[in-house]
Amino acid sequence: MTAEERKVIVASSLGTVFEWYDFYLYGSLAAIIGLKFFSMFDETTRNIFALLAFAAGFLVRPFGALVFGRLGDLVGRKYTFLVTIVIMGASTFLVGILPGSESWGIASAIILIILRCLQGLALGGEYGGAATYVAEHAPNGRRGFYTSFIQITATAGLFLSLLVILATRSIVGETAFLDWGWRVPFLLSVFLLAISVYIRSQMNESPAFKKMKEEGKQSKAPLGEAFGQWKNAKIALFALLGLVMGQAVVWYTGQFYALFFLGSVLKVDGFTTNMLIAWSLLLGSGGFVLFGWLSDKVGRKPIILGGCLIAALTYFPLFKLMSAEANPALHQAHQNIPVQVVVDQSTCSFQFNPTGTARFTQPCDVAKAALARLSVNYRVENQPGRQGAGVVIAGGAPIEVAGNAQFAQQLGAAITAAGYPAANNPSVVRMSGPFDLFREQPAVLIGILTLLVIYVTMVYGPIAAALVELFPTRIRYTSMSLPYHIGNGWFGGLMPATAFAMIAQTGDVYFGLWYPIVIALATVVIGTFMVPETKDRDIFAENADGSASAAAYKPAR
Repeated sequence: MTAEERKVIVASSLGTVFEWYDFYLYGSLAAIIGLKFFSMFDETTRNIFALLAFAAGFLVRPFGALVFGRLGDLVGRKYTFLVTIVIMGASTFLVGILPGSESWGIASAIILIILRCLQGLALGGEYGGAATYVAEHAPNGRRGFYTSFIQITATAGLFLSLLVILATRSIVGETAFLDWGWRVPFLLSVFLLAISVYIRSQMNESPAFKKMKEEGKQSKAPLGEAFGQWKNAKIALFALLGLVMGQAVVWYTGQFYALFFLGSVLKVDGFTTNMLIAWSLLLGSGGFVLFGWLSDKVGRKPIILGGCLIAALTYFPLFKLMSAEANPALHQAHQNIPVQVVVDQSTCSFQFNPTGTARFTQPCDVAKAALARLSVNYRVENQPGRQGAGVVIAGGAPIEVAGNAQFAQQLGAAITAAGYPAANNPSVVRMSGPFDLFREQPAVLIGILTLLVIYVTMVYGPIAAALVELFPTRIRYTSMSLPYHIGNGWFGGLMPATAFAMIAQTGDVYFGLWYPIVIALATVVIGTFMVPETKDRDIFAENADGSASAAAYKPAR
């Protein structure tokens, strides 16, 4: 690797780490932000708007891919991801200085949502630009290895955001952090922005783009050419369904759903949850480079699709083992204490609520949601014509929902009396500090979580190279960005809401895992038959019309 190539990788990766850091800060501090910017509402409505603002960043990512992908194919890679990082950094810094709703009222909430949307747009343009830029500097036969450093950035950004938040909390104290200290991680982004802009401004345009521009092969309408012509659009479609869709759910399961499962389902405290995830990220992240390098040898598809398949086959035993280690008393209760919801099933809803705006008020829905929040395993006993809904615990009398203002309190007390442990029961794993990991519980859990991260590195390490190689230079930035951000922003971003709805629907705390399993298996099938292997494709050699020198699209054989 030459000095210039190292500079390209460092500059692109560092800037992308900072962008992910900015993006994840909101998610990590959503509860505090909701309190500061939506205080004019009651608690329920405040939480809804905080979730809406969080979801907005994911939902607009594909639009950022379209806007900045087009700009990158028309104007250049370097210019475009200079723009994206300025937008991201400025938006994040402005969140840090934005007055709360106590000072500016509803205006502060509106401005916050606008800034969050700008973050999502910037991130939608950043990843495709960084991946394309690095790939177009990499020699043939080394693209998987070179672009794997870009793949580390999302995990590194998450790790950096958690690290800065934990450090700030410990330095200023919890009271000061809740008052003003939460702004510090946002304000620090201005320094990260300055470093990134300086480094990226010293870089040259990618050689493939310069060559294309000098030869007059640029696309005059990248969006129309990429998605308006079936020969190109079908490549993007099969890239989404046969590569990115499965990669997205494996990534979100290994990093974000594992975090949700430990904290919300297994009732592990926040500090311990973050420490377990942080150690697994630290131990497993080398896999990004390993599998990127390996994909140059054996191909992109075997590793990405192999990771999807292995993950799908092992999620259930791994998450059950996680449950048994993290909260043994709760795990035993799941197996030994029968709970039923007795109801006319026709009155129940599927509680899919990705934005938090829907209200489920039927007795059946209230009972299911309450049990899901308590992490109780239950089954539904259909009694056609029954009025209202009741919860039967270990064969006792039903606790009725309708007309019972004390339902939640009665349910909690009855569940505990039947043998379900309290959230702070002594069997729950707890870490007293960052290095309290040489006991059975934390050690085993870190091992499980590290294995989940290794799955992430298998599917994510080679994905940038695979997407870059599928499309010609003239529409590469546009074409690769959209399937990537639809896959990760929508298929991955919707996973927590979908998994909760599936758990509430069935009463099985593990049932939400069917979401990533089914999607990962679908990607294995579609990718095997419909996506070509591209590791040997020469992205620098193109036909006179700017199309790839290899056939634009060849189904796999």
